[in-house]
Amino acid sequence: MHDLLLRMFRAAEQWRAQGAKAVPKAERDEWIAQYFSVLRDGFAAHLAQNPVAQAPPATNTLPKKRGRPKQDDSKNHLDALLNRAEQVLAFLDDLLVPFTNNQAERDLRMIKIQQKISSTFRSVQGATAFCAIRSYLSTMRKQGRSMLGALAAVFAGSPFPIARGT
Repeated sequence: MHDLLLRMFRAAEQWRAQGAKAVPKAERDEWIAQYFSVLRDGFAAHLAQNPVAQAPPATNTLPKKRGRPKQDDSKNHLDALLNRAEQVLAFLDDLLVPFTNNQAERDLRMIKIQQKISSTFRSVQGATAFCAIRSYLSTMRKQGRSMLGALAAVFAGSPFPIARGT
């Protein structure tokens, strides 16, 4: 699955470089068919490795735990890839959708670091101000602006405009 997703990503990058808004339907449908084929093979392999025990329980064993038995991580991954296929493959339908959520996680990291260092924000106003400054600087960095130039523009009373995506 890892290799397939990386091949899909490279194909999406090629179409993005050509100015396309989405991967063409015929190619997209092939990728999706391969995705579900790999999932089917994964479920089959998981079932082959973890057959359900058919033997009746011994009379001298402890009673079973109540509820659903715990699944292993591989089965949880397969379930997530199946149940969230539309989200996982969204980058094929809209080439503006990022392949990973790494940028979102990086954007939140500084807030968590600030909380870790000071253990908390002293006030709601302080937290709001910190988030506004971090958001502005993160946007400026993504737009290729200088952090020092962006801050200097704010203190000069004329912050750089924030370009809005279409």
